[in-house]
Amino acid sequence: MPAPTKKVQTMITEKDVLDRLSKVKGPDLEGDIVSLGMVGGIQIDGDKVIFSITVPAERAQELEPLRAAAQGSVERLDGVAKVMAVLTGERKPGSAPVRPAPSPAQMASVPPPMQAQAAASGGGAAGAAEQKAGVPGIKSIIAVASGKGGVGKSTTSVNLALGLQASGLKVGVLDADIYGPSMPRLLGITDRPRANGRILNPLEGFGLKVMSMGFLVEEDTPMIWRGPMVISALTQMLREVAWGDLDVLVVDMPPGTGDAQLTMAQQVPLAGAVVVSTPQDIALIDARKGLNMFRKVEVPVLGIIENMSTFICPSCGERSDIFGHGGARKEAENLGVPFLGEVPLHMDIRSNSDNGTPVTVTDPDGPHAQIYRELAKGVIARLQAEAVDNAQPEIVFD
Repeated sequence: MPAPTKKVQTMITEKDVLDRLSKVKGPDLEGDIVSLGMVGGIQIDGDKVIFSITVPAERAQELEPLRAAAQGSVERLDGVAKVMAVLTGERKPGSAPVRPAPSPAQMASVPPPMQAQAAASGGGAAGAAEQKAGVPGIKSIIAVASGKGGVGKSTTSVNLALGLQASGLKVGVLDADIYGPSMPRLLGITDRPRANGRILNPLEGFGLKVMSMGFLVEEDTPMIWRGPMVISALTQMLREVAWGDLDVLVVDMPPGTGDAQLTMAQQVPLAGAVVVSTPQDIALIDARKGLNMFRKVEVPVLGIIENMSTFICPSCGERSDIFGHGGARKEAENLGVPFLGEVPLHMDIRSNSDNGTPVTVTDPDGPHAQIYRELAKGVIARLQAEAVDNAQPEIVFD
């Protein structure tokens, strides 16, 4: 009896992708999108393909069918399991970015198709309000942000999410840091998300539903993308993922106050934002910028967390305020926003994060897990207060 033949994985090349896309007609059925120079940013990771299509910003919504046709064309390539095609908006110098409002059909779909994104900067408050279509099944979306990198925002995000879960809530995490995704490492997730048509199924870690660009590319693969492409990918990860029913979706925001952060704040119906900072003045300056950004786009600031607040030597027990102490509390008082609490600089938090086993689950009865649970309770209280102020349904937990 002959031995069964082993199925050989088809190797996908950039030429394969371009050949397929050269069959897709350009806008107004003139030429094709490859010869017109509209295709760029092709990245191939095993059976995953990502590419961008540059279109005039004012026609972004109109040309969504073109994006869908291009994505579908590449999906039919042998060996391709998942395709992410994103529109990048190119506008004429001096023109204002166009922010088309979602159509009723898009808002009614579950989940809605990805909104074609133009450039994210600019735009008025009215345009931002029109874009804030909710995500079906998700009651509240909160952003965890920082004015700068290196303050432990992602570690705080995942432990805060686990703290919310410990309070009885159904919680998901969206890793919105396209350039430096951390959730795969922090939660020890190495699998790839499965696709159901155009909809991705989120992965799970310790009971949290999670989506991250880190699940779609290798850990050391750089994402060399322009702002509009990042925004389109973020929107797709938010609105083309089968999140199911969640009480809270925690969005681990990119550091800073740039294009992606502003667009997320303007186009996502955020119930509130949590700002993470270390105690020293240089970090607080940047945290203040992040806080003011949320205020400008009318996103409630749920509070400030002081991370790496102090260091207790594990050998001698001596306390050292390496980055100072109390700076975030004082800043919260000066700005009139809640201070949620302090998280120490401790080896257990760092080592468990590096190992993909957050301290909140590895030592649930320990002092650090208790800190994150108290932070979560503070966030829930603030969400309930904002819900009352805005006559929205409360989040109820046992």
